[in-house]
Amino acid sequence: MTDTVSAAVYGFPPREVIETPRGAMQTAPTVPGAQPLEALTDASMDAFVVLAPAGAVERRYVLAQALRVLKPGGRLTVAAPKDRGGLRLKKELSGFGCKIGEDARRHHRICMTLRPETPAGLTEALAEGAPRRIDGEGLWTQPGVFSWDRLDTGTALLMQALPAFSGAGADLGCGIGVLAHQVLASPKVTNLALVDIDRRALDAARRNVDDARVSFSHADIRLGLPELSNLDFVVSNPPFHEGGGEDKALGQAFIRGAAALLKKGGVLWLVANRHLPYEAVLADHFARVRPVVDQEGFKVLEAVK
Repeated sequence: MTDTVSAAVYGFPPREVIETPRGAMQTAPTVPGAQPLEALTDASMDAFVVLAPAGAVERRYVLAQALRVLKPGGRLTVAAPKDRGGLRLKKELSGFGCKIGEDARRHHRICMTLRPETPAGLTEALAEGAPRRIDGEGLWTQPGVFSWDRLDTGTALLMQALPAFSGAGADLGCGIGVLAHQVLASPKVTNLALVDIDRRALDAARRNVDDARVSFSHADIRLGLPELSNLDFVVSNPPFHEGGGEDKALGQAFIRGAAALLKKGGVLWLVANRHLPYEAVLADHFARVRPVVDQEGFKVLEAVK
């Protein structure tokens, strides 16, 4: 970051929908290396462009952060698909005291506004979307993280099926660290790398998993993890949605990434929705694949390299 940067962007708005200022600072938590939005100074930016998240609490939090960061009179441009929050943008921005200009393009709703001198409701929106503990006393989490307010069924099934591991391993797509507690219950585990593309999830995992055997990596698994190799085991509940749609290639990339990290004889334990076509890519990269659980619409698989 340099002193000349006066614009920021959240996510990757489609070029055909809205234009992102040249040199804009990336702030999305799902972009490794991006500047944390929360770390930006109040009233420091001239322009902010946002591809708004679909979740209402997360979206209001991001909009509030963008308004906090903008200078009075700074320009905020926000876009979202019409069926993923776009139709609510005008009302939400109006609630912050903004005067809105609207446009529509490529199935997106676009709102433009100038930051008012004193936006309304920022404190409340920031508090609602901030990190919190589940039920007040449980694990740390944050709106926007996968299954942020509950234990998802797939993870629960995988936890029930996991054996006691030994040696060095990784949790790919670790989320807030739920699986890590199960894995680290074995004293024979020597190292566990927690890897996720969402910085918010890793921040929560750092608070939830206090163990000297653990390391944390904010990374896109599809780009490789050169710092990890020759692992004894990998566990994963890989994502299969990106940009609002199902993407089976994402989970398949996790499987290939796990195979690249494991030593010969190393094992992958994976949970996935029953309909996802992972068996072929597993057979291509592993010597043996065994179905362990098939219930509640999910499957748990063990694959040995």
